[in-house]
Amino acid sequence: MTNTQDLAEKVIKSFAAKGLMIATAESCTGGLIAASLTGISGSSAVVDRGFVTYSNDAKMEMLGVLEVTLKTHGAVSDKTALEMAQGALGNSDADIAVAVTGIAGPGGGTPEKPVGLVYLAIATDKHVNVHKLMFGELKNRDEIRQATVERALTELVSILNE
Repeated sequence: MTNTQDLAEKVIKSFAAKGLMIATAESCTGGLIAASLTGISGSSAVVDRGFVTYSNDAKMEMLGVLEVTLKTHGAVSDKTALEMAQGALGNSDADIAVAVTGIAGPGGGTPEKPVGLVYLAIATDKHVNVHKLMFGELKNRDEIRQATVERALTELVSILNE
């Protein structure tokens, strides 16, 4: 089993044991978090739904990300990740939502927002945590996306231990 499979299995088992549901909101990973979770037997008891919101319009329409947030902070920002997670939570029956937005490369980076920059947010009805991640040391798009998925799954496991 890969690290991703191990982590996804932990998430599914832990969330199922507590009767909790998850929603995902993904941009740079394009649905890989949801795919990792739904690749595990028993995931239908845990995964409520996933939103792949690659475009800004999709972020606004499906998750309620504010246009002013996107114009002021950009699609790759802590504010956008936060609104994506809150939108996924509000537009689902989930107890916990995870959202990611970032620059997987190889193009699209700037000095202010380099390739490998990812914002990850986890929302519940009580709080939201946003993490700024830097995966610029990784060599390619697939590695950045995979590292993002693994970090998201790790955060989902750890939230149950709080």
